[in-house]
Amino acid sequence: MEIIHISAECYPVAKAGGLGDVVGALPKYQVKAGHYAKVIMPMYRSKFLYENEWDVDFKGSTNMGNYFFDYTIIKERHNKLGFDLYLIDINGLLDREKIYGYDDDSERFTAFQIAFVHWMNHWEHAPDIVHCHDHHTGLIPFMMKNCYAYKNKLQNIPTILTIHNAQYQGWMGWDKSIYIPEWDTWKWGELDWGNTINPLASAIKCAWKVTTVSQSYMNELKYNSNGLEKLFEYEQGKCSGILNGIDNEVWNPHTDPLIKYHYKTTSLKTGKKKNKKILCQQFNLNENVPLIVFIGRLVGEKAADILPNALLTILNAMKNEVSFLVLGNGDPHIEWELTNINGNFPGYYHFENGFKEALSHQMYAGADFLLMPSRVEPCGLNQMYALRYGTIPMVRSTGGLQDTVTDMGEWEGFGIRFNNATVADIHYSASRAISVYKDETHMKWMRQHIMQINHSWEDTVQQYINLYQSIK
Repeated sequence: MEIIHISAECYPVAKAGGLGDVVGALPKYQVKAGHYAKVIMPMYRSKFLYENEWDVDFKGSTNMGNYFFDYTIIKERHNKLGFDLYLIDINGLLDREKIYGYDDDSERFTAFQIAFVHWMNHWEHAPDIVHCHDHHTGLIPFMMKNCYAYKNKLQNIPTILTIHNAQYQGWMGWDKSIYIPEWDTWKWGELDWGNTINPLASAIKCAWKVTTVSQSYMNELKYNSNGLEKLFEYEQGKCSGILNGIDNEVWNPHTDPLIKYHYKTTSLKTGKKKNKKILCQQFNLNENVPLIVFIGRLVGEKAADILPNALLTILNAMKNEVSFLVLGNGDPHIEWELTNINGNFPGYYHFENGFKEALSHQMYAGADFLLMPSRVEPCGLNQMYALRYGTIPMVRSTGGLQDTVTDMGEWEGFGIRFNNATVADIHYSASRAISVYKDETHMKWMRQHIMQINHSWEDTVQQYINLYQSIK
């Protein structure tokens, strides 16, 4: 099959979170399974853009309401990522360094989607599947189905929507309905949710099938989806959860070029000890106590707002028993609170502001435990990376975290789970982590066990292929 993935992110081209990791891996493994996968995304002015070679594939002109624009499609020349990669350039809208965070993001991503549909309408053939990812591409199923210029050719092409995070929906006022190429106004209800244009809701209504990135998250959306609860209940017949995989070629402690010392299950103890030592020397941490790390965005979804208080509580109550290393950025107030703790517990705490890919790999390799107290976690990839590197996850029981981590109190349990995103639950989980760390036999078994858990993309790819084939 020919599968078109359209997304705002794709690692290593441009990534803000798990969406980028998924779109950078899923098509690669679909190609390995014998299919023809392409990724189409905006042409941000990224490091990847300038370090690679490109060919111009298409030039076109179209409009977004009264705004007429030219666009260019370029293709990466050497198939470096294992699939065909196309970038859409629109001067004045997509020619920026950051992915998100601009006041005109609605215009940027609407124009991006219009350019894609306009370009696809010029193809001499029809792809087998158009696979949209999150709200940034949510208007595409509607336009393929209802825009007069496109529907004759495109309306019979199956569309899939994968929801990586339903909290963000791309809301636009109805005054922006003129952005969408001339469409059948009788179909206004397929755009509307709560008296606004809601691209995510529109895609849920118009796509042939809808997936989320774990089954538990799909179940949660029926009662916690930022206003879309009734829609998920109504459309549940075409919705399913498919757990993400991870790219075992990128996330492999035996070959990872971003970690200092390589190791596998047979050399796990010495390998992790050496990598932990590197971290502890770099950030002045005590290497003789359990090292708990947090890696991620400092936002409410990740329960980062309670992180400073939780860490202070633990560090004050368990003096010299545990150390913490935090890597992340996001809410400026949370960054400020975490920064203020620096220096108060020398040898036992450090906050590193920002996101650094190489450091995150080293942290997975050197840490003893990974903390994920998330309020919302559709799938979660960090806990899968941690498992791969023999780092025990400490996670809240939500979404994909409860689908991938079994508490150590259960039969063959290998992680630490807690029910609430609270200081008390995180504190208790830290005490459990210290306890298991002191039990060398149990700790060794857990580490050996989790490194052998398979969360690779192969099984996940087949589930997507089965879904595609069910609507072909």
